[in-house]
Amino acid sequence: MKIIVGLGNPGREYALTRHNIGFMVIDRLALALKVKLEKKLLKSLVGQVQIGGEKVILVKPQTYVNLSGEAVGALINWYRLTASDLLVVYDDLDLPPGKLRIRPGGSSGGHKGVQSIIQIIGTESFPRMRVGIGRPTVPEFETADYVLGQISGSEVQIFNEVLKLAPEAVHCIVREGIERAMNLYNRR
Repeated sequence: MKIIVGLGNPGREYALTRHNIGFMVIDRLALALKVKLEKKLLKSLVGQVQIGGEKVILVKPQTYVNLSGEAVGALINWYRLTASDLLVVYDDLDLPPGKLRIRPGGSSGGHKGVQSIIQIIGTESFPRMRVGIGRPTVPEFETADYVLGQISGSEVQIFNEVLKLAPEAVHCIVREGIERAMNLYNRR
């Protein structure tokens, strides 16, 4: 069994913000797999599917990004899984918009949602997929305002492309493993 977690903030006001790219990836996966994330479980919305014969739980934590560890830790314990059974999808300021980077583990890179997960589950060794959102191009634009800002008109096409690619990468991770996915998707 795998748990695929997309990080984001609940609520309509955050729906199309850069910080919610993890939620958007989960929504695209759920749509493609014809599953609804309507079940409320342990501070999350969850849906269960099969990918390549593997049972997969799709998750959108409802704790807000910075407290994501509360939901993720509870779900790992509930399903009696380990950190290696987890895949966390989230936004990354240090990658250009639309770029994917898949890794088997590592530091939080300053992402407070990932820091929360590391703190709660007690390890940095869990797979993750970072989706680039870039940094603000206007110097006076605060980082928090940028990540919580709506995806702009000029970025829509870039994010639509990555939102097509990311679910493919998730399928590859589940079916063929993280090394294969890294080789295929980190170069794009």
